[in-house]
Amino acid sequence: MARLLIGLAGLMGAAGVALAAASAHGGDASRLASASAMLLFHATAILAGVALLARGLLHGGIGLMAAFGFVTGAALFAGDLTLRQYAGHALFPYAAPTGGTVMILSWLAVTLAAVAAKRGP
Repeated sequence: MARLLIGLAGLMGAAGVALAAASAHGGDASRLASASAMLLFHATAILAGVALLARGLLHGGIGLMAAFGFVTGAALFAGDLTLRQYAGHALFPYAAPTGGTVMILSWLAVTLAAVAAKRGP
């Protein structure tokens, strides 16, 4: 599971940098800048989550749910904004707000995973 999350974080990071470049060189590309930021921030959060899980500082199941929530939420959010920018239509109605909500819930799950983690000796 950890390798999958690390691989997804790498893809998100690469896409985030590509969208940042597109945003910097495009006209009105504020959507791309927002999409880039969400991908880059959450790619880093996924890597941190994997490290915390490996150290036992997060509850395994809840921590994994949070990490996959970051992947799903950021993909929905960034995918919707990118599609709006380039294709002129949404991924589906409320895709970006749904992705944002999933990311917020995932951050709350990180909090819960930290509280629920087993205590060391």
